[in-house]
Amino acid sequence: MSKKTLSPEQKRLDTDIWIIALVTLAVFCLYAAMGNQLTQFVLDSGRPIFPRLLVNAGIQYGVAGLGITIVCILRREAFSSFGLRKEQAGKAVLGTILVFLPLLCCRYLSGQIEGWQPFSILITEDVLNSGFPLSVLGMAVIILVWGFFEGFNYAVISEKINRRYPPAGLWLDMGAVICAAACLLLHPFNTSFWGIVELITTFTAIYGMLIVKRQTGNAWGCVFAFCFIWNAF
Repeated sequence: MSKKTLSPEQKRLDTDIWIIALVTLAVFCLYAAMGNQLTQFVLDSGRPIFPRLLVNAGIQYGVAGLGITIVCILRREAFSSFGLRKEQAGKAVLGTILVFLPLLCCRYLSGQIEGWQPFSILITEDVLNSGFPLSVLGMAVIILVWGFFEGFNYAVISEKINRRYPPAGLWLDMGAVICAAACLLLHPFNTSFWGIVELITTFTAIYGMLIVKRQTGNAWGCVFAFCFIWNAF
């Protein structure tokens, strides 16, 4: 039985996916090895805010953003080619909100939602209290890293996977499945009743978000989710 020969495009996509996966894994392993020290540094209010924010942002961007940036530079691909466009933006955002509703209901019923604060990370309050212009620069970093790149990262990876392994139908989307599974692996969860429900609704939220992105051809719904939903409650 002869081995199937890959086309140059398939080989290129395989390389792209491996670059993103290895960069993400390398940074995640670094965080796993030095997480306690890094967290202590980031939360040390006695230190200047900007170095703490940059360390935190560096790890976050390394896990969600650096890999796709390297690939886009290497391939000379514009971010706009992955769905950052005006057409269908409203539909993409609305569809994303709808698929996140079960997750929000789960968090509300389990008592996790105390209010709405977009771009809420460990040191957002410290950044806001740092005074002008550091507060403005700090929030710009947070919006870029935890808002734009965390959401857009899923859109690019999912599309790369789907170009390599084209979906067989609307719901059989390998890119969305792998990205949703990776989201669960990269975020902590527990095995209580509400923990299991949150696990399921998180998977369906990310999966649904990427289905909406594929159907609309617009990635702004992914960015919206991580700006105003994921890091906001």
